[in-house]
Amino acid sequence: MINLGACVPDEVILAECRLARPDALVVSTVNGHGHLDGLRLIRKIRSDAELADLRVVIGGKLGVRGAANAQFSAELVDAGFDAAFESEAGLAEFDSFLGALPNNDTHRRELAGAAEGGAK
Repeated sequence: MINLGACVPDEVILAECRLARPDALVVSTVNGHGHLDGLRLIRKIRSDAELADLRVVIGGKLGVRGAANAQFSAELVDAGFDAAFESEAGLAEFDSFLGALPNNDTHRRELAGAAEGGAK
């Protein structure tokens, strides 16, 4: 796992993913702007020829509406995330996603983690 830290600029995330070639990028959001920052980031990832097929998930506080934040999950998936996990739902679905990742040593790459935020 590579933890890029908090409020990482989008271009740094893209560059690190190109370099590390992770099995998945996990974006963690804690400030309630996950749906906004996530939409911006996933558009950049999906338009990058080297990263377009990367598994990308986002989870945490997707908005500031509590349980109503679940509405943002579908929008984020429609935009290109492989999955979106709202913090109110717990970790079971996220754990299932991680458990389904390939575990073959010859194809195994590190899981990259990136905290939400980034340059606008």
